[in-house]
Amino acid sequence: MKEPLLLIITIASQLLHAVKEFPLPATVLLVVAAIIACWFISSSDDSDYLKTWLSWKGGDGGAKKSVKYYLNQLPGPQCVPLLGNSLLMATDREARKLYGRKQGICRIWNGQVPYVLISKAEPVERILNNSVNIEKGRDYGFLRPWLGDGLLTCPGTRWHKRRKVLNPTFNYKMLSDFLEVFNRQARTMVRLMEKELRSEGGFNCTRYATLCSLDILCETAMGCPIQAQEQFGSDYVKAHEEIGRIMLERLQKIWLHPDLIYKCTNYYQRQVECLKVLHGFSENVIKQRRLQREVTLANDHVEDPLAEIGRKRQLAFLDLLLEATQDGQPLSDRDIRDEVDTFILGGHDTTATAIGWLLYLLGTDHQVQDRLFEEIDSIMGEDRDRPPTMIELNEMKYLECCIKEALRLFPSIPLIARKLTESVTTGDYTIPAGTNAVIVVYQLHRDPEVFPNPDKFNPDRFLPENTQGRHQYAYIPFSAGPRNCIGQKFGLLEEKAVAVAILRKYRIDSLDRREDLTLYGELVLKSKDGLRISISQRQ
Repeated sequence: MKEPLLLIITIASQLLHAVKEFPLPATVLLVVAAIIACWFISSSDDSDYLKTWLSWKGGDGGAKKSVKYYLNQLPGPQCVPLLGNSLLMATDREARKLYGRKQGICRIWNGQVPYVLISKAEPVERILNNSVNIEKGRDYGFLRPWLGDGLLTCPGTRWHKRRKVLNPTFNYKMLSDFLEVFNRQARTMVRLMEKELRSEGGFNCTRYATLCSLDILCETAMGCPIQAQEQFGSDYVKAHEEIGRIMLERLQKIWLHPDLIYKCTNYYQRQVECLKVLHGFSENVIKQRRLQREVTLANDHVEDPLAEIGRKRQLAFLDLLLEATQDGQPLSDRDIRDEVDTFILGGHDTTATAIGWLLYLLGTDHQVQDRLFEEIDSIMGEDRDRPPTMIELNEMKYLECCIKEALRLFPSIPLIARKLTESVTTGDYTIPAGTNAVIVVYQLHRDPEVFPNPDKFNPDRFLPENTQGRHQYAYIPFSAGPRNCIGQKFGLLEEKAVAVAILRKYRIDSLDRREDLTLYGELVLKSKDGLRISISQRQ
């Protein structure tokens, strides 16, 4: 009886909140949900209930029967008809972990849309290491007003061509060129953190990392410094932060999913205003860069316009896009805007969150921190004001282990979704085509069979001798397979550069116990109240 009662309490609390945002539809939905919930309590047989519910979704004939059959075989929680598990998912996190833990697979319903959650390496490989199942899950569609058909959100047929165009831009030379930006912005962050030396209650390190990363991404993506760290109240910074919150709200509240309802809410109006700022900024920079390029091309003596631009100023990702072609044609301004915005979103919050978790975890273990001090000092010498070179960063193997372990415990992207184009069979289960398969990276990285004592922060797990024989899909902070993260080397290099800048100057202490942190997923995995640390000057 406990679970049905929890369902009713959850429905009531969630939908009463919805009434405040959009009264009429939410009120009607509340009444309907109450009737359904009362009916549900009278039924104790979950299989009969699910069979009845599924019969509403298209009858018993043909291929649909096969899909229903396979979904019925998967472990999963009880559902409310029409609403499924969508209201329960937001509140009963601990109970949800129990379903399918042994098998690493679990079925849930978000409204009338089935999802299969996966947290074991073998089925993860079957889904990601597949050149057919590359369609992103349906929820990525909520990002399309912002990112359009950028690499993150575009359909599979378009993705193949675009990835081929963009792959050459993420090369060693580009990363080497961008290191100067990483180091300069990291020094700004360290300088601004100095005032926290006198802070008695500590400070949220994620805030500093977020603004630093935004500065890095905007300068490397568009060649246009926005000085987010120095001017964090700018319209662009505020719009960037606000749009993420809006899209998360829509994702979590099923009554906001239909466009017809969503466009009548205040969320939509705020989204329009944010996109006006974000798109306007990108479009203006693209227009200026294209004009500069045309002037350079007009010079008859220039044989390599990209090299000529590079001699005058730091090349940006945008410059490379202006040179790129797809099917023999240059990319349109809209295509370029989509990719620039995707580059900023994909690399900003993810890397900032990773830096925040790394600093927090180092602050919980001084032995690990001391080993890092020793490694960094032995490679870079006594001059703590000098920025690291590319060669020096590549030599910092223990720092790399620390970064990887932080990403294991707290992956920036805790979920990866695919909409299956073809069915996938794993063990005794078949996940039918058309299903949204969601890889729960957070739980995958805590599989005790792969990572003993999985909650412990132990960078030694990633020393070469300890990684032999480990399933290559047991650790996927940047996804894996054909549609993995194109910018993972960029992100790791940025994180290294920022971490070194901080650790050359400061010792870190974390002020909150891990068990006291409340995790929640925005577009990335964060701690609800931030990550409080204190810093002291290194001797």
